[in-house]
Amino acid sequence: MRLATIRAGGGTRAVRIDDNAAVVLGHPDVGALLRRPDWRAEAAAAGGQRLPLDGLDYAPVVPLPEKIICVGLNYRTHIQEMGRELPEHPTLFAKYARALIGAYDPITLPAGSRQVDWEAELGVVLGAEVRHVSPEQAKAAIAGYTVVNDVTARDFQYRTVQWLQGKTFEASTPVGPWLDSDPALGEITCMVDGELVQKADTADLVFDAAALIAYISSIITLAPGDLIATGTPGGVGHARKPPRYLGVGSEVITRVGGLGECRNTCVKG
Repeated sequence: MRLATIRAGGGTRAVRIDDNAAVVLGHPDVGALLRRPDWRAEAAAAGGQRLPLDGLDYAPVVPLPEKIICVGLNYRTHIQEMGRELPEHPTLFAKYARALIGAYDPITLPAGSRQVDWEAELGVVLGAEVRHVSPEQAKAAIAGYTVVNDVTARDFQYRTVQWLQGKTFEASTPVGPWLDSDPALGEITCMVDGELVQKADTADLVFDAAALIAYISSIITLAPGDLIATGTPGGVGHARKPPRYLGVGSEVITRVGGLGECRNTCVKG
């Protein structure tokens, strides 16, 4: 089952994406739907207004998640290209909701940065509240998966040992186009201006979705609609020699097999 938040009528609506239409679900966004204890059955049974798929204006899947938790250095290839050892524990940082944009919205380049980089990622959305869960229990709490690009201002990121300042610039992080509750996950790729710059299998993750949820839930309660960005594979611009960064007009296409794509053009901030 695929769920999305679309912009329509001056606001947003949660919809179920079927093969030939988007079915309106009666909630303002997917986050509001996921807070319903019976959200799976309700979404599956809904038979509301049907909208054509062509031309849908996708908002971020969950526009206002309670938490956005990101994972750094979680693909073996990326860890190796950055010259680091495999971690014993996940490296965590956060974003704020104003950083999120829809699957086809423009990426706003930070005005003060000259080193804006791409990071294709698999996103995980929570469908239940969890605290101190095992990996097996964590699997049942996953609402679904989505596509994320953790666009990063490297010059801000590395001003200090804390990464937050380079990771949460407003209107910089595509998420979407939808959440899929049971995808057949495949390759994760990123293309910049028509060139393939990242390609990996999600099996290359050091810590998978269930392990991450179990670990994070030992620190803080995870809530329905929370988004976890699970990390990026090798191929980021900052690790290239010479480094390569995004500029005004750059087109970034982020794909995860089984989940669709985000297609975003960079604009001046």
